[in-house]
Amino acid sequence: MLEICRELRLILEILYRQSAGKSVIIKAMALSQTQKQIVVGLLLGDGYLEFDKFKASRLQIKQAESKKEYVLWLYEQFITKVKTGPKQRLGTLQWYFSTRSLPEMEKYRLLFYKNGKKIVPRNIKEILKSPLTLAIWFMDDGTMDYRVKSHYSFTFSTDSFSIEQVTLLKNTLRENFGIESSIQTPASRGKRYTKLYIGKLGRDKFLKIISPFILNCFAYKLPPNYSLTPQRLILRKSKKLPKQ
Repeated sequence: MLEICRELRLILEILYRQSAGKSVIIKAMALSQTQKQIVVGLLLGDGYLEFDKFKASRLQIKQAESKKEYVLWLYEQFITKVKTGPKQRLGTLQWYFSTRSLPEMEKYRLLFYKNGKKIVPRNIKEILKSPLTLAIWFMDDGTMDYRVKSHYSFTFSTDSFSIEQVTLLKNTLRENFGIESSIQTPASRGKRYTKLYIGKLGRDKFLKIISPFILNCFAYKLPPNYSLTPQRLILRKSKKLPKQ
């Protein structure tokens, strides 16, 4: 009887350790709050999620050579979710990397994609709340029109979204950040493009919110001589790439 109790205790201990191990793995795979904020900003911009057919997706990052600082910063934020560090393509010189396939990334793919096309989720007001998310989106897809000191404006390239979806973004900027914006549809070569425009009524507030999160390689998207201090996004590690 005593031997049976010992065996039962051993079995229970093994099961407990296995369960604890799974919990550690699941916790390691989960996205942090900061990572979630970055993912939303990237998916509104240039970020792409690839489905691996096993109920998981991986985030793909790709930027021009001039944005190497940005790629390295993003790599640092997702380093625990990445198998291979950033690499540079020989032909285009673009810098790129991707995360591991993660179940939580798949949740974002289901939100941001419909029939293989990127969309603005209906719950965007609930997930576009952080200044960091807004800044990431701007660094990816935003531009500035600067003429003289008294005139400058910002524009988000929202061409791939419908008018209804861009209206959701417009309302989110106003309700979550107090930023006024408008929707413009300029024509080029006979085709109209949808843009989210931030002019006189919203530009100062928008600039104040995003500027602490703008990396130096994107300083050209802000008014000349605009101070980027205090800077919250810092490339904390050596700028040398990890060994492949």
